[in-house]
Amino acid sequence: MKIGIAGVGGIGSNVAANLVRSGVTSLKIVDFDRVESSNLNRQFYFSDQIGYLKVEMLANNLRRIRGDICIEIETVRINALNCSALFADCPLVVEGFDRSTDKKLLVEALADKGRIIVSACGIAGHNIEDIRVRQMGNCFIAGDFLSDCAQAPLFAHKVLAVAGRMTDIILRQGGFYDR
Repeated sequence: MKIGIAGVGGIGSNVAANLVRSGVTSLKIVDFDRVESSNLNRQFYFSDQIGYLKVEMLANNLRRIRGDICIEIETVRINALNCSALFADCPLVVEGFDRSTDKKLLVEALADKGRIIVSACGIAGHNIEDIRVRQMGNCFIAGDFLSDCAQAPLFAHKVLAVAGRMTDIILRQGGFYDR
């Protein structure tokens, strides 16, 4: 099963690393952004990758974990016109966007297409005790549902905790635990 990852920042890059370490062998990663020094405290990138495209650097990093992984990369900004086509061959899609408008766009574009969507809401701050999961139809959302990065800093341990919960949902919903 090919798993799509829309946005490969803090959530997307760490979920991708978790999935590869858990035995997933096929990913499609989509993002338009470049690695910045401010990303290094919580994203799966390294200082020598600053300035390079995130999708290319993440693919390189994931192949260092598992050389035989099949990774399809798309360097494009996801929008209402291309979202469905980009993930047409992915029955499960990870939403890893920063902006709520982008999150909404992805969910609306894919919700009625039978895709399972795994998203995050509330990853800022340091408190991990309130991380929980909600399900709405075929969409699963992990986070504390309160914290906002505009009002609290992002800490690696909380981003990784949310990414861990999301990874568990993906592995369960994708039937990876049953293999």
